[in-house]
Amino acid sequence: MSRPLSDQEKRKQISVRGLAGVENVTELKKNFNRHLHFTLVKDRNVATPRDYYFALAHTVRDHLVGRWIRTQQHYYEKDPKVLLGTPWMEEADDWLRYGNPWEKARPEFTLPVHFYGRVEHTSHGAKWVDTQVVLAMPYDTPVPGYRNNVVNTMRLWSAKAPNDFNLKDFNVGGYIQAVLDRNLAENISRVLYPNDNFFEGKELRLKQEYFVVAATLQDIIRRFKSSKFGCRDPVRTNFDAFPNKVAIQLNDTHPSLAIPELMRILVDLERLEWDKAWEVTVKTCAYTNHTVLPEALERWPVNLLETLLPRHLQIIYEINQRFLNRVAAAFPGDVDRLRRMSLVEEGAVKRINMAHLCIAGSHAVNGVARIHSEILKKTIFKDFYELEPHKFQNKTNGITPRRWLVLCNPGLAEVIAERIGEDYISDLDQLRKLLSFVDDEAFIRDVAKVKQENKLKFAAYLEREYKVHINPNSLFDIQVKRIHEYKRQLLNCLHIITLYNRIKKDPNKFVVPRTVMIGGKAAPGYHMAKMIIKLITAIGDVVNHDPAVGDRLRVIFLENYRVSLAEKVIPAADLSEQISTAGTEASGTGNMKFMLNGALTIGTMDGANVEMAEEAGEENFFIFGMRVEDVEKLDQKGYNAQEYYDRIPELRHIIEQLSSGFFSPKQPDLFKDIVNMLMHHDRFKVFADYEDYIKCQEKVSNLYKNPREWTRMVIRNIATSGKFSSDRTIAQYAREIWGVEPSRQRLPAPDDKI
Repeated sequence: MSRPLSDQEKRKQISVRGLAGVENVTELKKNFNRHLHFTLVKDRNVATPRDYYFALAHTVRDHLVGRWIRTQQHYYEKDPKVLLGTPWMEEADDWLRYGNPWEKARPEFTLPVHFYGRVEHTSHGAKWVDTQVVLAMPYDTPVPGYRNNVVNTMRLWSAKAPNDFNLKDFNVGGYIQAVLDRNLAENISRVLYPNDNFFEGKELRLKQEYFVVAATLQDIIRRFKSSKFGCRDPVRTNFDAFPNKVAIQLNDTHPSLAIPELMRILVDLERLEWDKAWEVTVKTCAYTNHTVLPEALERWPVNLLETLLPRHLQIIYEINQRFLNRVAAAFPGDVDRLRRMSLVEEGAVKRINMAHLCIAGSHAVNGVARIHSEILKKTIFKDFYELEPHKFQNKTNGITPRRWLVLCNPGLAEVIAERIGEDYISDLDQLRKLLSFVDDEAFIRDVAKVKQENKLKFAAYLEREYKVHINPNSLFDIQVKRIHEYKRQLLNCLHIITLYNRIKKDPNKFVVPRTVMIGGKAAPGYHMAKMIIKLITAIGDVVNHDPAVGDRLRVIFLENYRVSLAEKVIPAADLSEQISTAGTEASGTGNMKFMLNGALTIGTMDGANVEMAEEAGEENFFIFGMRVEDVEKLDQKGYNAQEYYDRIPELRHIIEQLSSGFFSPKQPDLFKDIVNMLMHHDRFKVFADYEDYIKCQEKVSNLYKNPREWTRMVIRNIATSGKFSSDRTIAQYAREIWGVEPSRQRLPAPDDKI
């Protein structure tokens, strides 16, 4: 009689680590050696770890290329509708220093992009002349599907100066100016997220946005006209079918210039009548809003647009006039409504409201969580909703389980696969089957064991990379996201200091050990965000070096937070901090990643937290603080931070510590701006939620003392996270906005017979 299999042996039998499915390992090894020797010109005696990475990357890319070409052929043969977004540029110097083995330059498809110049109105229509030309060179990255042999394309653009750029200056001795001008042109794709607090930064950012839009739209039109694979001759010349073949999703207002640019191409170059061009544009474009914060909605100064894109400004004015005529007809005599809905905002500086342009020029407008989409309709886009309610939709965000579970947390993926099989990886709703294992002692033990292994692994990583020692048995309390006042890293800081002060007050009292980790990046021109990072590190310096605290409390700032670090920290997290002021977070996706990976959430009823709590049950969430309606009432009454300061002794003590330089003894005034903001200018009402947050954190600590009950709650969260798969989100976009039916069709592999 054979002995029962051990857990490890079972995992080997049902190992999701083998899910990629390599057809021929021997062939892969041969290709690896070939690339190491002949592509990189290295042998194993001198090859570095980076050489091994590149050889492996080239080997995997070879595996993709046949499927990539076959996929493109399939698309041209079937002629389906194609989604063509306008992605933000990512060309940072650092990560391209050694090249990028995953991308393929396509210099043969280089396109001109025009700036500046003037507009001539002729008998044949408007002409944009005397422009400065920058070349856009495409780089293609293959994006493989999951077990379907489909490899789609992400196309990014790099700015290149034309060869004749200021050649005249160069020839007469103006060498330095010629080189400077060339650098100026190529800076468009050299600097990511320029500081737009200054005019030069604003101009560069607008250039970047138009550069991506103009190059992408030219490419879209070329491919629409040349419908045969590899063909460059125009086959289609009629644009009636354009919206049936192309969908352009405007991801926030950054690519909003796609609307006037498409109109310019259709009216000025393709000679369509305005009304027909507008019909094609609106049917093609759709707009996703990602924020309700007014300062985050782009408003470009008219004088900047007039200089940089004079023809586009004329088109925007025409769009605005025709749009306001419609508003006036729908709401006669309502002059204030016309002012509110205008694309052109009057004031000391005349500006174009790009969100208004997106709504006017799109057939669908959506938020990214149910509460966010409802807030849009009731607040900043209320007038537009009343004019065209049929346009407004919701598409709750999602995350891909392939990266955010199978790849980054294989241990948990295997434990799940042992119980319910592997089909959940492409049908995440199947995780609901885990609800029948909530009381299964073996499953509870396995889930807890995987979490502890991930924590030990991450603790070892921190010690190895940052020389930081943490207690792997402590509660890992994580907040990783952009540093911003509305995300309220400051509320987290107040809790850390509260814990520290309580330990100092009563050193012998038992406390649940915690390691609080906060990570994220600040925008280059965002002073307060940078001060928040400084505060986190200053608190860490005091807390981590206080012998009275020991390893009961540790504070870590996770520097250079990025996807590769997220893949390590999220599987190790016990507690996920999602603590924005209710009504300010559009959705969030980090909250979903934590939920899927077995962290419990402490959060406000904001963004996707609302739907996550709905799926898991509010009793399986640590919910605290004001709801949206409470925030509205407080706004009507008037938020007064002094009231909370006077009433709550622990809070008052913290503010006194910050003011006196307790956490910055060498610079006592270092945090005066933070104190001043919290006391007098806090739009996000940190003090109003402080008491409830502290009480909720006490509930967290109490539950953590009971590992079995904690893990049962973890299992309920994992089991109910299926809604938050990007597969569901994308299928909804496809059916309800782009007008295409999602397909699970598996294409033949390159070596299969068709």
